[in-house]
Amino acid sequence: MTTTPVSASVSILLVDDQTERAAMVAAQLTAAGYNLLAQLSSAEGLLFQVEKHRPDIVLIDIESPDRDILESLSVINQHNPTPVAMFSARGGAEFITSAVEAGVSAYMAEGLSAERVAPAIEIAMAQFRSYQQLRQSLQRTQQQLDERKIIERAKGLLMARKNISEQAAHQTLRTLAMNSNSTMRNVAEQIVAHLQAPVR
Repeated sequence: MTTTPVSASVSILLVDDQTERAAMVAAQLTAAGYNLLAQLSSAEGLLFQVEKHRPDIVLIDIESPDRDILESLSVINQHNPTPVAMFSARGGAEFITSAVEAGVSAYMAEGLSAERVAPAIEIAMAQFRSYQQLRQSLQRTQQQLDERKIIERAKGLLMARKNISEQAAHQTLRTLAMNSNSTMRNVAEQIVAHLQAPVR
């Protein structure tokens, strides 16, 4: 029984400003079975290139990474989250922290080399998946908190306006949601908007 190597299903966008090194790494990636989508000599237009190619991972080795790169990565991280592995012999602790905050999944404090390509890809993709799971969990928690907050607000308004108990207010919301085939959150939002609207 033959198995398909992981590398065969991973597509890569390579950004490297050193021609010889880029050629070496590109050859290594291709030989290892990775799908090299494009090879860029600078990070200029990185947003467009990521949107165009939709890589599984972006490998970046820039001699002097700057804030423009981090801003691009931050936008990518917000709108089209993609694993990013950055290699650079330069950049202090402050820059590395900013890079991670911008969405860099793995920061290697040494330049890109053929030997480090595969491990770097595995590390970056594993950390990216872990981060995305945490991010989604936090988003769900925030949504639940927001929902609970608006429902509690609606219940409070109903209790005050109709002089009813909390249980009765909750049942009113539930009944309205069932009768309108909606969610309690939607009903609560409508009630809050209606009862808090200025009287004319």
